[in-house]
Amino acid sequence: MNKKINDIDFAKSDGLVPVIVQDVHSKEILTLAYANKESLELTQKTGNSWFWSRSRNKLWMKGEESGNIQKVKEILVDCDSDAIVYLVEPSGPACHTGDRVCFHNILEK
Repeated sequence: MNKKINDIDFAKSDGLVPVIVQDVHSKEILTLAYANKESLELTQKTGNSWFWSRSRNKLWMKGEESGNIQKVKEILVDCDSDAIVYLVEPSGPACHTGDRVCFHNILEK
């Protein structure tokens, strides 16, 4: 089923939805971020991944400072319309630490 941006339930979480960013080819999960309606619209318009930074309280495009832009190939919406997956072609590491993925730490028992 196809969804439109107005179908996304931004109201559940104070105007934000979680966005899982996944490599379109390897299927590796690169990061988790958050989007508001404006950042999702910018993602659709530009083809680059845009998010809402909860810590900086502003819009940001992945790669605007690092150059590690993510080209969004497809956007998937979950069955409840309250979470999103960006399938991307990354041009460099996803993590601000320089690691390819943000999920590189193991939780100890």
